[in-house]
Amino acid sequence: MPKISVAIPTFNRYHLLPYAIESVIQQSYEDFELIVCDDGSSDGTPELMSQYTDSRIKYIRHQQNIGKSNNMRSGFNAASGDYFIKFDDDDRLTPDFLARTVAILEQDSSIDFVGTDHWIIDINNVRNDEMTKKNSRRWGRETLYAGVVDNLLEVVFVYQSFQVGATLFRRQALQELGFMLPNMQNCEDNDLFVRLALAGKKGYYLPELLMEYRYHAEQQGIERAIPYLFDKIRYLESYKFDSKNLEKIRKSRLDEAKLLLGLRLIKKGEILKGRELVLAGKSASATKAWTGLLLSLLTDSLRSKIFTLKLSKRL
Repeated sequence: MPKISVAIPTFNRYHLLPYAIESVIQQSYEDFELIVCDDGSSDGTPELMSQYTDSRIKYIRHQQNIGKSNNMRSGFNAASGDYFIKFDDDDRLTPDFLARTVAILEQDSSIDFVGTDHWIIDINNVRNDEMTKKNSRRWGRETLYAGVVDNLLEVVFVYQSFQVGATLFRRQALQELGFMLPNMQNCEDNDLFVRLALAGKKGYYLPELLMEYRYHAEQQGIERAIPYLFDKIRYLESYKFDSKNLEKIRKSRLDEAKLLLGLRLIKKGEILKGRELVLAGKSASATKAWTGLLLSLLTDSLRSKIFTLKLSKRL
């Protein structure tokens, strides 16, 4: 039985997937299995996977697209290692990621997961020092010290400092929580960390750049923004915190997500649902809310032009 299970969910990324796979094969720690779960790719992914002969690699192919979180769950359900990591098909692990993180879990059985910092890379695999430092500051990792995180709920909810793809988990801890929720395409990683914290699990932060997160054009666009905001609202409505401060932040973020989604839907022409959400989230910005409601009264063509000229950068 392998000590570590590594899962890479993939969908139509055969041009980037080899970099992710090679980053696992080249690990200095070799006691692992690699599970590539393919969500019905229509590109050259099956042909690519047929070229790998390493016995540690397992390929799970779904004939039809079953959705992001369900595909992730298929990789987790196939895992047999004591420890588990899932990272995306466009990212990479550095050669010592497994060795550095598993050592901490092996030394202290009370620790449930170990998260690290990560590099930002571009489509050509070039590391960006400036963006890496900016990213670490943005998500609060710059002020985290090595060791067990005492205020874990605050760190994972408010600052969202831990990144699933840069974290090695004790598989038993994930099994107890059911891993990722089914049929959730966005914010599933935030949701998982919040559930871990609420369940009293112990997280350790290792302030080393041991993973590479790729920024590229496929991550952008309104087509991704609308489903993301729907899932963000679902995620934020799933909890009610005992802490007054955390609850205030949750409600504020929920209102903001409703307002932004409402404005997106009005721009798209889904007026009634858009108005409903804008009104529900108006406390996030009364100015944006009333502007959106006024624009919802215009014709489709005129409203689209005004959104493009005046509001695109704000949304």
